[in-house]
Amino acid sequence: MNDINIVLVEPEIPQNTGNIARTCAATGASLHLVRPLGFEIDDRKLKRAGLDYWDKLDITYYDNLDDFFAKNPDAQFYCFTTKAQHRYTDITYPKRVFLMFGKETKGLPEPLLYANPDRCVRIPMRDTLRSLNLSNSAAIAVYEVFRQRDFEGLRGDGQLTQFTW
Repeated sequence: MNDINIVLVEPEIPQNTGNIARTCAATGASLHLVRPLGFEIDDRKLKRAGLDYWDKLDITYYDNLDDFFAKNPDAQFYCFTTKAQHRYTDITYPKRVFLMFGKETKGLPEPLLYANPDRCVRIPMRDTLRSLNLSNSAAIAVYEVFRQRDFEGLRGDGQLTQFTW
């Protein structure tokens, strides 16, 4: 099991989940999908967004949020929500972390947020807008954890190829 985990609670849009799956494959993060899902897992849009990375993905499915917590009883989790008081950069993420995101239309269940106010974080944005795209938020979150770890395990250098006009 990986140290960095992205948890999507009842995701609704297949393209977002596909994009997040691609981010997980590129970083080695695990993806956890909590049902009900707003799409079939073989959805063409989901597969297309994830490109050809599905075989490089560590993915786990849960029947509901209770099932997730029952199977991960010691999970150090952080809820990404527009309703939080703390910024996502204010947290020093633990070695094994679960970054939780809710469905696109409603976010995470409010009882979860109320029960865990110190584990709720937000990505700052203009107050006249509702929220960022789910896949963008997940990418921001996972790369913050990697930034704090000096991008351990990720390739940090690139190389230009020979280019001629």
